[in-house]
Amino acid sequence: MTYQHILFEHDAGVATLTINRPTMLNALHVEVLAEMIDAVDRVRDEGSARALLLTGAGRGFSSGADLAGGGAVGRTGDGPIDAGKVLESHFNPLLERLFALPVPFITAVNGPAAGAGCSFALAGDIVIAGRSAYFLQAFINIGLVPDVGATWLLPRLAGRARAQAMMMLGERIPAQTALDWGMIYQVVDDAELLPTAQSLAARLANGPTRAYALIRQGLRDCLDKPLTEALMVERRNQRIAGRSADFTEGVAAFLQKRPAEFTGA
Repeated sequence: MTYQHILFEHDAGVATLTINRPTMLNALHVEVLAEMIDAVDRVRDEGSARALLLTGAGRGFSSGADLAGGGAVGRTGDGPIDAGKVLESHFNPLLERLFALPVPFITAVNGPAAGAGCSFALAGDIVIAGRSAYFLQAFINIGLVPDVGATWLLPRLAGRARAQAMMMLGERIPAQTALDWGMIYQVVDDAELLPTAQSLAARLANGPTRAYALIRQGLRDCLDKPLTEALMVERRNQRIAGRSADFTEGVAAFLQKRPAEFTGA
């Protein structure tokens, strides 16, 4: 696929996906989403990238669905609006692909992350925001309800009370507040955002990839399970990690008092 609305680069084990509609604050329509799905599938299938970094071009991460484009909210021709159709065909498949990646996924949030853009920003394993960034659940302002996983993700990050207020009041949550609420990992000066995220992505790309994948999967599996079931998941994943070449290398490096050289195997 030839990309018109995103930038996709791969360097030293890090794949960088940049939503590239800066004049539209990186608003998402079906063509953008199709390109993002294709790029994420490449990360999953080609096996050369060991970390994914997602960000937005220009002064914003993403303003969410492209309301002007119509199709992103189910407006096609003169027929009735089906605002759930594009969720099923594009938004939700992209979110599920991001969660199912076998490699670490980092987001670098610059400027606004609103609506669906908020969900994609907060879906990262590690979320780093520029100081001017903010998070917004804007759906109530146009008479819609949160989607793209927001009602699942936000209460787990910020707690039910804060998540519900975000959704019902439609107010901006500044980056520092998001950090204080436990929604994100780090806030840095805007000029340092991309270098910081790139450095972290490079670090993860040189780590034990299989263990990272099991951590991602294990957290999702255990979040709502009772302790006994969570212990079973941990035991299963530890058996898998213990068979990896990276575990063998990690132990050898520890005993030999040298840095480990992980390969992702």
